[in-house]
Amino acid sequence: MTRMSEPSVAPGPFDPPGVPWQPVSPRLTTARLVSAALTLVVPLAAGVVLAVLTEVTWLWALPAAVLAVGVWVVVVVPRQVRALGYAERDDDLLVRRGVLFRSIVVVPYGRMQFVDVQAGPLDRKLGIAKVQLHTASPTSDAVIPGLPPEEASRLRDRLAARGEAQLAGL
Repeated sequence: MTRMSEPSVAPGPFDPPGVPWQPVSPRLTTARLVSAALTLVVPLAAGVVLAVLTEVTWLWALPAAVLAVGVWVVVVVPRQVRALGYAERDDDLLVRRGVLFRSIVVVPYGRMQFVDVQAGPLDRKLGIAKVQLHTASPTSDAVIPGLPPEEASRLRDRLAARGEAQLAGL
């Protein structure tokens, strides 16, 4: 797997120095765009039908707004997927995401209760899966979407082993 290129901004809380970020699969972009298209097709069709049947000119603003949202999604989703990454360190796992609203989640291996691998029908068709880390905290949001299934399984096993080692005090 290739490494995510280091950002051109100065190191800060979202870019710890010396952290080798692993990117997610670019197929996640396709999955998110397909989901968005399926979500937007009904309001678009409804807006067009409503505007045609009523012959009210201003109602064309509804499908135009839906199309504008679609264009926005096409522009933003690839950037969001490129911003996703994870890094395994000696004592914890880092997960970062976000373009405008950035976040980095640090999950100590000793806090992990279990690690889940999930894939819906579209994910399976595109050959991706998501790894979810569960901790004792109900607000923990450590999810790594868009991994190839082999990498998701490898990461799940590695994180589980590291979590057990941390709990055992090794």
